[in-house]
Amino acid sequence: MTTELLLATTAVGGMASFNIHSGFVEALLRGYRLGFLSDQEYYHIQQCETLEDIKLNLQETDYGKFLQNETKISPSVVKKKCLDKLVSEFEYMRANAEQPLAMFLDFITYDYMIDNLMLILKATLSNPNVKVSSLIEQAHPLGCFKASTLKSIVAFENSPKGYSELYQSVLIDTSIGKYFAQFIRENVNVGDDESAMHEFLQEMPTTKLENSLRKLYLEDFYYFCKGLGGETGEKMSELLMARADSMAINITLNSFGTPLNDPSRRQSDRKQLYPSIGVLYPKGTENLALVGDENELSAVLRPFSQYSVFVA
Repeated sequence: MTTELLLATTAVGGMASFNIHSGFVEALLRGYRLGFLSDQEYYHIQQCETLEDIKLNLQETDYGKFLQNETKISPSVVKKKCLDKLVSEFEYMRANAEQPLAMFLDFITYDYMIDNLMLILKATLSNPNVKVSSLIEQAHPLGCFKASTLKSIVAFENSPKGYSELYQSVLIDTSIGKYFAQFIRENVNVGDDESAMHEFLQEMPTTKLENSLRKLYLEDFYYFCKGLGGETGEKMSELLMARADSMAINITLNSFGTPLNDPSRRQSDRKQLYPSIGVLYPKGTENLALVGDENELSAVLRPFSQYSVFVA
């Protein structure tokens, strides 16, 4: 009997059809959760005096095997192995997920993709001789690009012109390419010729690109979760709104002492980087765009109960 026929012939939530789409992934997730270290296990680790003692204490947990082949242990090795375990479990769960869960998990990886991309762009623009391969090793594995995309990034000319071509011909086709496309549409007139777009991309600061991509990503993820409804929509909306507020506050705070805090640029440039979601949006972000120092920032946040405790 097919899934569609089974759903059509049984009541919603019935024993035969309950959790029919995501049951396996839910079981996986519950299993992963049971593998978290307990308070007692953490206590035992705190008493360890060497990394070998930690390895010994982990043997009776779900982390028992991830260091068994390591002859020389260091904090960096432990961190890498823990991350490898996380990524392996995440990718296995993603491979077995149906929609819309699969899309939800993809959204999680987009955040790391933006981080990885900015790591490569910032490093290569500041040091033309940097080895991109070494940067890729520093990148978060959940945000890795396809091998062909990485080769294209490495092959491009390490100059502003080369990166403007990179934005238009390579990055547009990645999973976060829709944010690049939207960013370009919002900043370059449709009627402008190609040279105008090249000029804009050449002169654009990488910090503006990073904040703009992050803003578009958060808004996209937020409305996706709201569309799902239920507990996912409720809880994820709260989390993403808090993250959007944090981003708006940090952008404002980091702009002090820079050209972005110039009164003529607060509305035209800085405000454009604030996400259009969050507890602060729209009244709070309107006021954030006007502040020029930390005292004024505190005054803007004070009326919001979520943040008043930090500026009292």
